[in-house]
Amino acid sequence: MLETEFRRQFDRLIGGGAEPLAVALSGGGDSTALLGLTLKAAKSRDVYAFIVDHGLRRGSAEEANAAAKRAEGLGAKASVLTWRGVKPKTAIQERARQARYDLLGTACRQNGISKLLLGHNRDDQAETIWMRRGQGSGWRGLAGMTARAYAPLWPQLYGVDIVRPMLGLGRTDLRTYCANN
Repeated sequence: MLETEFRRQFDRLIGGGAEPLAVALSGGGDSTALLGLTLKAAKSRDVYAFIVDHGLRRGSAEEANAAAKRAEGLGAKASVLTWRGVKPKTAIQERARQARYDLLGTACRQNGISKLLLGHNRDDQAETIWMRRGQGSGWRGLAGMTARAYAPLWPQLYGVDIVRPMLGLGRTDLRTYCANN
């Protein structure tokens, strides 16, 4: 059921073709499920797993390398993207997000990839809408995340579509998928 629904969304959002795809891989359950499902659905396409090491805490490089090794074991072409330079003292999450998308967008463009898949799921969507509601968002914010967006951050994601094929899938189902696979 989960694989069937994922395949339906994959086909609707990405379609056929041979161009390579990228998965933003954190190493957690959601993105690991996304990578596994994408590798099955992508058929003969190259699938890249891009892992961002923000370098904000001790051990992050080792975790990123372990995620890359796991991705390669599944059949993806893995790359660790490292955020270099001085780290911010304030607004850390926002600046890390900007740096992450800058690294991901650059890696996509360098590898001829126009679609970056993210592991957001139904639970993330509910959390997003709930948080935006609490912040007094208008109707646009309460619409939630879209399943596909062209270059949603400029200039970081210039020429790159963000694709979220798991918005209809729940976190519990994704964890079960990971455990079974």
